[in-house]
Amino acid sequence: MPAPRKLSGRRRRETVAVLLFSGAPIFESSIPLSVFGVDRQDAGVPRYRLLVCGGEEGPLTTTGGLTLTAPYGLEALARAGTIVVPAWRSISQPPPVEAIAALRKAHHEGARIIGLCTGAFVLAAAGLLDGRPATTHWMYAPTLAKRYPRVHVDPRELFVDDGDVLTSAGTAAGIDLCLHVVRSDHGAEAANALARRLVVPNRRSGGGQAQYIDQSLPEEIGNDPLAEVVTWALENLNQQFDVEVLAARAYMSRRTFDRRFRTLTGSAPLQWLITQRVLQAQRLLETSDLSVDDVARRCGFRSPVALRGHFRRQLGVSPAAYRTNYRARRPAAPVATVPSQAVPGDRTAVAVGAGYGAGPGGPAAGHPHPGGAVPAHASGSHGGQHRGQRLGQHLGAHPGPHPGDRPGVQHPAGQHQLAQYQGVPHPSGPGPVGGPSTGTVPGPQAGARQRTRPLVPPQGGPGAGRPVRPG
Repeated sequence: MPAPRKLSGRRRRETVAVLLFSGAPIFESSIPLSVFGVDRQDAGVPRYRLLVCGGEEGPLTTTGGLTLTAPYGLEALARAGTIVVPAWRSISQPPPVEAIAALRKAHHEGARIIGLCTGAFVLAAAGLLDGRPATTHWMYAPTLAKRYPRVHVDPRELFVDDGDVLTSAGTAAGIDLCLHVVRSDHGAEAANALARRLVVPNRRSGGGQAQYIDQSLPEEIGNDPLAEVVTWALENLNQQFDVEVLAARAYMSRRTFDRRFRTLTGSAPLQWLITQRVLQAQRLLETSDLSVDDVARRCGFRSPVALRGHFRRQLGVSPAAYRTNYRARRPAAPVATVPSQAVPGDRTAVAVGAGYGAGPGGPAAGHPHPGGAVPAHASGSHGGQHRGQRLGQHLGAHPGPHPGDRPGVQHPAGQHQLAQYQGVPHPSGPGPVGGPSTGTVPGPQAGARQRTRPLVPPQGGPGAGRPVRPG
C-alpha cells in the first residue's frame, strides 16, 4: 500500500467533495451525500463538510428524468481532502478530460480518492488505479480488467482500501465503503452510530460479492474462433480436462491461447475454468440434495478435497456451510431430485429452477448501470438457448488471488441478499487450495447453467411506499 501523501494547500481531510456526472444513477449518487452531508452529531457521528461538485456543465440528469444542479464545479475539488466519484454514466464512454485532470491534481496533492461502483472507471481512466488492487460491480469487472490491464481487478470484494485510493463493488456496497471511511477517520464507535442511523449492519458477513457473480461474456467473443472452444468446454465441464486440451482444440500453443483468451475476456483461461466449476457447484448445492462428494464429481473435480479448497478460496465458506445458509435464506425454494449413483460417463442434465439474467435494465439492453431492473426468466433446456446467450452466462471476470495474498486489501465480511443484509460466516483463513496436481480445472455441467438465485421481491407492509426523511 502506498504511503499517504501529506495534504497540500487549502485541502482539509474533513472536507468531502462528491463529483457528480450527468446520467449517473441517483441511488449511488445519494450514498455519499447521505453519509457525509447529513448532520448526525446528536448521535455521536462527527460532521464532515460536504461539497457537491458537477463534473461537467449542468443541469445534470439522473434516474427517472430528474435533473440536478450542483452548487460547485471542478474548482471546488481544490479544497477537498476526500473526493468521492459515486458512479459514471456509461462504461463505454470516456470521462471528461477536465474531470480527469482535476482528479489527478487532487491525488498528487494528497487527497483521498474514492470510486463507488462504476466510479472506478473514472479513477482508472485517470491512471489512479494503475498497479493497484481495485473492485467494481461484478457485472462490469471483466470490462474494467480488459480495458485497464494494469489494474488488479478483484470482483469478489465488497470494497478495496489501498490507502489513498479506495473502490467499492456495486450499488449498496458503496454504503459499506463509506462506513469504512468513517471508521478509519473517527473509529468504530462513530461508524457503529452511523450504521444504526442508516439501519444497516456496521459490517456485513458472508463471501463478498463473489456469490452474486453471473459470469458474463464480452460481446466481441461471439464471432471469435475461440467461441467454439468455449462452447465445447461449457458442454463438457463434467469431464476432467485442462487448458492444454482447450489450446489443442483451438490449434494454438498454450502461450498463444492464454494470451488470446485474456485479451478477449480479461481473464486467464485456467482461472475461468475453476470459476465455472465452482459456479456449477453452487447451483447443485442450491437445487439438489446431492452429497458434496457427488457434487464434486459432477463438476469435474478429481476429489471433494479439491472442490472444498477452490470453493472456500472463492466464496469464503465451505460447500456444506454455503448450502445450509442458502436454505436458511430460501426456506421455500424447491429442491430438485438428482440421481446420485456413480455412473461412468454420466452426463445427466440437472433441472434447476427459474433464475435471472440480463434484462431490460441490464447491459444487454444498453442500460448504463447495474441498478436497473433484472427480470426473472423461466428455466429452459440447454438446446433451446442461443450459443451467445449460453456463453454470456459463463465467461467473465476472474476472482483473482485471495485478498489475504496482498497487503492493503480490506476484506470486509461480505455481501449477501441485498434486501436482507444477512450472510454466511467468514472463515478465519482462505482454507486449503486443494486440486489435482495435473492442472485439471473445475466448471459447470452441461444442462445446468441457468441462474438459480431469484431476485428478492419488494418488501410490503406498513410504511411501504411512504416518503421518508434521511437518517
